[in-house]
Amino acid sequence: MLLYGCPPNVVTLLSLIDGYCRIGWVDHGLDLLHEMKARHVPANLYTFSVLISALCKSNRLQEAHNLLRLLKQSDIVPQSFVYNPVIDGYCKSGNIDEANALVAEMEEKGKPDKLTFTILIIGHCMKGRTPEAIGIFYRMLEAGCTPDDITIRTLSSCLLKAGMPSEASHIKETIFENQSTLLKKSYHESINSDKSIPVH
Repeated sequence: MLLYGCPPNVVTLLSLIDGYCRIGWVDHGLDLLHEMKARHVPANLYTFSVLISALCKSNRLQEAHNLLRLLKQSDIVPQSFVYNPVIDGYCKSGNIDEANALVAEMEEKGKPDKLTFTILIIGHCMKGRTPEAIGIFYRMLEAGCTPDDITIRTLSSCLLKAGMPSEASHIKETIFENQSTLLKKSYHESINSDKSIPVH
């Protein structure tokens, strides 16, 4: 490609980086990232996402976190799916405070998604930090994210182990009420949408 005077662009290099990461050659992917910088080819969000995810799978959290810092210094707007693997890695390694700090950092430019909240709730439950897990659960609902069955079961189990059965019941009731509200909202939106369609 270079022999024919066609310098690789970000799409070509991203494909190579992704290929290296898929077969476990993360360092080769990182080398290409440095080569992109040397060739003045700007990395995009997905370049960082592929490398960060691969580093986390290889338990190289600090390097993944360093890439997040590099991303933050760029003009690229970070998304939760780039942060989530690192947050998950910190939670699974028991470093909850670092995970919380990373979420706070992410919120400076973006918003946590459903997976972010789920990771945090499970992580706090694993560390026995029940009050914090409850707080994150309600933040999740306020953000408009509906917890899945795994999140609900994990949090309920955590509350029961902590001797808080009434809180566990309240969580389930809150979920039921939240789902009912969403169904009613969806129903009314559907009805209003049907009314707005002209009939000829």
